[in-house]
Amino acid sequence: MFSKLDSLLVRYSELQRLLSDQEVISDRTKLVALSKERSQLEPIVEKYSEYKKVCKEIDENNELLNGNDEDFKDLAKEELNRLREIKPKLEEELKLLLLPKDPNDDKNIILEIRAGTGGDEAALFAADLFRMYSRFAERNSWKVEILSSSPIGIGGYKEIVAMINGKQVYSKMKYESGTHRVQRVPDTEASGRIHTSAATVAILPEAEDVEVDIKPGDLLIDVYRAGGAGGQHVNTTDSAVRITHLPTGTVVTCQDERSQHKNKAKAMTVLKARIYEKMQSKLDASRASERKQMVGSGDRSERIRTYNFPQGRITDHRIGMTVYKLDQFMDGDIGELISGLITHYQAEALKHEKK
Repeated sequence: MFSKLDSLLVRYSELQRLLSDQEVISDRTKLVALSKERSQLEPIVEKYSEYKKVCKEIDENNELLNGNDEDFKDLAKEELNRLREIKPKLEEELKLLLLPKDPNDDKNIILEIRAGTGGDEAALFAADLFRMYSRFAERNSWKVEILSSSPIGIGGYKEIVAMINGKQVYSKMKYESGTHRVQRVPDTEASGRIHTSAATVAILPEAEDVEVDIKPGDLLIDVYRAGGAGGQHVNTTDSAVRITHLPTGTVVTCQDERSQHKNKAKAMTVLKARIYEKMQSKLDASRASERKQMVGSGDRSERIRTYNFPQGRITDHRIGMTVYKLDQFMDGDIGELISGLITHYQAEALKHEKK
């Protein structure tokens, strides 16, 4: 581990030098790439510097402990006890920082929520989940933009698709993919009987053009009049867009904007993300043994979490974690559970690295 850390320290110094080079400064592409690499190395370098400082202080206090000054010996002994507690913690933090990074972690995401079993109640729950993630995005200063939606008359969604832009969105949201189950008494239930409904969530990393090569000839683009609420304009203008990617059979529709051009742009964004996800899924399938070390599969059919309203609890079934603050959770205070998932994933990844 330490030889790798030393080599990263050398590379970091080299990057510092390169980023002050006039030739690099004038080349925007190279400047951005090297700046990104430096920012990725920075937390490792800072933590390693902290670790080396602790090791140096341990050596210095050991010298004092072997000296002749009794007053210094007592101080050195006390300081050594403190430093020896810090050192292994720093080592574990360094191991985590050295774990292979998910290349998608820094990306924005496409959030897709669909009502599952449960009729109107499932659609209402889909709307609740969208609000929950929107509030969580606000807490992280992320931007949410709805790309397409299929609302029902009572405030729910059959489906809603949104883009979330911000810092390391995918790294925090990637474990949310799967089936979310809710147990509660619906507003429409006169007898007070608890119903169980579900909605599926998919978290797709935003795909860049260089990652997904979509040929114009592979696309079938249809335009039609948008349906649903929207006034006279909806009924008179062919602004809705449906794009079919013929090689994969992937279909995306968008009708939320009045402009056909805007709807097409949004639909293409979602299409690229879905095709990129399919590419990633094929790659993941070839690494089945590694996936067993991960937290869940991310499969949308997997029931990952239950929201029990009568008992005010949320349980994540992958890590067996239960939180008793459902109201705050539904208002976007989901950080505790997300941190628990990340910590669990890192622990499993460390076990895998040691094998």
